[in-house]
Amino acid sequence: MHDDKHDDKHDDKHESDPWIVGAAIVLVVLGLLNLLSTGKTADAVRHTLFAVAGLGIMYVVSRLRMSDLRAFGWAVFTVATVLLAVVPLAGVATKGAQRWLDFGVFTVQPSELAKLALVLVPASMLAGGFTPARFVATLVIGGVPIALVALQPDLSTAVVLVATAGFMLILARVPLLPLVPLFVLGLASLPLAVLFLRPYQLERVHVFLSSNADPAGAGWAELQANIAIGSGGLWGLARDPMYAVRAEYLPESEHDLAFASLVYGWGLTAGLAVVVATSVIVWRAALSVRTARTREAALVAAGIGALFGIHALVSIGQSLSLLPHTGMPIPLFSYGGTAAIVGFVAIGLVLAVRRDGVARPLWTPDPRRRRRPRGMSAGTLTMTAALVAMSVFAWQLQHDRGAEFRAMSDQQMMRCIRLPAERGLILDRNGIPLAVNVAEYAVAVVARMFEENDDTRSRLAALLATSPDELADLIEAGGEGESQVAVGRVAPDQARRIVDARLPGVLVVPSGRRQYPYGAVLASVLGHVGVADADDMERWPHLALGSRVGKAGLEKQYDALLRGSDGKQCVYVDPSGHPVATGERVDPVRGHDLRLHLDIGVQNLATDALVEAMRTSKGDLGAAVVMDARTGAVLALASVPGADNNVYGPPADLVALAAQSQTPGPSPLVNNATQTAVPPGSTFKIVVAAANTQYPVLSPDTVVDTGAAYTYGGHTFRNWQPMGPHNLLQAIQWSDNVYFYKLGELLGPEKMADVAGQLGVGRRSGIDLPGEAEGFLGTPENVGSIGATWYPGSTLLMGIGQGTVSATPIQVARWTSGIATGAMVTPQLAAAYGSELTPIPTAEPQRLPFADLLGPVRAGMRASASAGTAGQLADLPVPAGAKTGTAEDPSAPGEGLNAWFSAVAPFDAPQIQVSVLIRGGGFGSATAGPVVKKLLEHYFPRPPVPAPNR
Repeated sequence: MHDDKHDDKHDDKHESDPWIVGAAIVLVVLGLLNLLSTGKTADAVRHTLFAVAGLGIMYVVSRLRMSDLRAFGWAVFTVATVLLAVVPLAGVATKGAQRWLDFGVFTVQPSELAKLALVLVPASMLAGGFTPARFVATLVIGGVPIALVALQPDLSTAVVLVATAGFMLILARVPLLPLVPLFVLGLASLPLAVLFLRPYQLERVHVFLSSNADPAGAGWAELQANIAIGSGGLWGLARDPMYAVRAEYLPESEHDLAFASLVYGWGLTAGLAVVVATSVIVWRAALSVRTARTREAALVAAGIGALFGIHALVSIGQSLSLLPHTGMPIPLFSYGGTAAIVGFVAIGLVLAVRRDGVARPLWTPDPRRRRRPRGMSAGTLTMTAALVAMSVFAWQLQHDRGAEFRAMSDQQMMRCIRLPAERGLILDRNGIPLAVNVAEYAVAVVARMFEENDDTRSRLAALLATSPDELADLIEAGGEGESQVAVGRVAPDQARRIVDARLPGVLVVPSGRRQYPYGAVLASVLGHVGVADADDMERWPHLALGSRVGKAGLEKQYDALLRGSDGKQCVYVDPSGHPVATGERVDPVRGHDLRLHLDIGVQNLATDALVEAMRTSKGDLGAAVVMDARTGAVLALASVPGADNNVYGPPADLVALAAQSQTPGPSPLVNNATQTAVPPGSTFKIVVAAANTQYPVLSPDTVVDTGAAYTYGGHTFRNWQPMGPHNLLQAIQWSDNVYFYKLGELLGPEKMADVAGQLGVGRRSGIDLPGEAEGFLGTPENVGSIGATWYPGSTLLMGIGQGTVSATPIQVARWTSGIATGAMVTPQLAAAYGSELTPIPTAEPQRLPFADLLGPVRAGMRASASAGTAGQLADLPVPAGAKTGTAEDPSAPGEGLNAWFSAVAPFDAPQIQVSVLIRGGGFGSATAGPVVKKLLEHYFPRPPVPAPNR
């Protein structure tokens, strides 16, 4: 039967220990792999030389006789102490501490030698057993190198020295009575150590204790270590072409954070190899105690195992942010000549202890009489368990946050320069451009990305029609780094050739300036473009700084369609921010063109007619709506006065903007068709008549006495002229105020308001423009919201569209169309987008519940247009229906009368609806009527008069 105990004993018979030697070589090879993968070839060569020299010294030390161990230990202690004493006088200062001695060809870090000394000397002094004198002498002598190291200051190494000395006291079986007070005193004095910490050391402690440390400051190393381990995965990123750049972000990757660097490059599997190799050294050192011939040799072997374990735990712990960043290497694995030599010397001593015990068995005491170092097995198990736990923690970090850290690794080394997309055009229904881009492109060079060779420079110079020398001078004068150096402006065809050349570091950027060929004629409809502000960034969180977005009108309403998708030219940068390689390029995607229902010919005609009507009537503002009565498609939306939206750029013409803002009169920035709500006057009478069909209180055929005025509640409400008895048709035909006073009185405000609401009064029409006004539909319940009071006469005024009723031209157009067709439409300017003219969804017309009852109202509208207040439309070649309005408005200039006119034609099969407002224009039929007639004549021209026969 196989006997495990026999195998262990057989293993103890070998003088050499290939396990510990193999583990040491594995650590060296892994350290070499880490250096090579991070591009530190020179350090890798030196690391190899140190390892070769260390292996030779290890062999020599492994031949050491135990009788010479005491002398060897004191020699190491003496050399270490002398060198530490020289450091403050002649040491090399780095990172705020003097830790190295420079001997020209090589440098030495005496504190590494002191670690081994604090294993050898306490082992020598305490091997004979505990006495108070030996205990005190050990503390005093061991305290000398500890104090010298602390004064450098190298507190992290001083802490390791203290821990090593403490372990040696425990292993040497010093009684607990003197040990416990000593350890309590040590713990109590820790707060005092803060007084001796340098600022950078305090920052490291703060980073460890605070999760809110600034990652750009003291928290940089901790953050980068987390990124390295978290994104390394099982197999690492060393095969990534950009790994050399990634590795530059991890500080101390060859020394203090070598474990994190190895996992970054070669994955957690390589990190586990470090853990396993270190554990093998710890365990083989512990097992060597069993063969040790003397107590001193056993203490040395156990102490060396503890020293390796402490280093690994602290170094891996700091890489995982489980411990403060102390600057602790892993012997043989981390780069460092002194640490490597001392590590191999320590391995040699373990081999010497083993060889001496195996080679001289007759001089070995009876195992039953030997007292092994106290707590050796428990300590070794604890260290191993801690290393395994840290490995599990590293895996958990990758599992839970690996994707996050990989993204951070990508982001921190990537800088992307935005390539703005060209904005889509806005076209009228016939494809005529209404909003275009200035045909100019800027060419810029990112100096460090641009391949400065004769061929590339000559190609770009030829494309720019300049000389290579002039181009070189421009780039040199522009600066370095990520800064974009403008080298020229080119036309579209030239820009396309430069883009197609795909020269590294060369950017072609559209000017971003918008041009509106029709200026003020369409400014209130199209709006303008500007640089995104805080509100835009909140609305579109993905926007890049400096993006151009729609700020008003259709440019704002359809910004997502028009803006397109920006491209990017990415570059890889080193930690100092200098570009080192060209990264991903994503070409911008041009925005969609937007096709409107609007006809620029009709828009121009409406604007010119409004300007003329305002000139002759002294009105201060006007608006005209031309709409397809069947669908709500807006064919023209004119507003006067208007502003030139070309001055907004960007960049904006500040002088022109200032002059524009100081223009007297109504603001030219307001779209009067959708944003100016005023009393609708008699155009509202057809709404009241429609209410009588829903809530019949007066038969359409009933003739009502009217006259010149109507007295109600002690107040006289006048007609616009004396009139005789009228039925509903005649009252609409001649816009009889008294008839509608009485009808309003019979209906009451609630019934009028109910039907008016169904016809869109007091509600936004839903037109695809931002900033539409609601208007107001007053009732006894809501007038208080505008600070008004409902009087008995308010009901009568409501009957003729005065008092607490206000509406925009687009609302008047909508209710006129709704009564004519029996269905309410949603006005819409945009028809389609893209090269394939994908339709933009349009709301379906909503049939009115009283549509079939509107015949008498329509008859009145038809009578008005054929022989009434709107009789000027009688000579159109198609039948029309209309309603005029003359509304009293305190805000209107002159006599305070607004001119309204709203018509539909052909009235027997409605197609075109036109509504016009001229504030301060006087009588609607006289001022607004000619504008409506001119627009309807455009759609329904008179047939040519035949030439007379001769």
